[in-house]
Amino acid sequence: MIDREQVHKVAHLARLDLSAGEEEQFTTQLNGILDYFEQLNELDTTHVQPTTRAIDVSNVARVDALQPSPEREQILESAPDRETNIQGDFFKVPKIMSAD
Repeated sequence: MIDREQVHKVAHLARLDLSAGEEEQFTTQLNGILDYFEQLNELDTTHVQPTTRAIDVSNVARVDALQPSPEREQILESAPDRETNIQGDFFKVPKIMSAD
């Protein structure tokens, strides 16, 4: 059983400013939830398979199929800026980290 003092403590830790009426309301509601869990604990779930959801859900993602990509030169042509060095052509992007 949760009392009003425990609700006040949790509200303080969560940095919630609850009025006395709200603390009383949440105390009643939380005790109702815990009473419901006590009812659920009385059920025999020995032969019930664990699950993460109440209904079956299937993956709706497309199949990951290998596809040819555009030519390297075609991709680099759309770059706002590019750099060529000994290793090849690259997208040129702004520096975001220093060497230090």
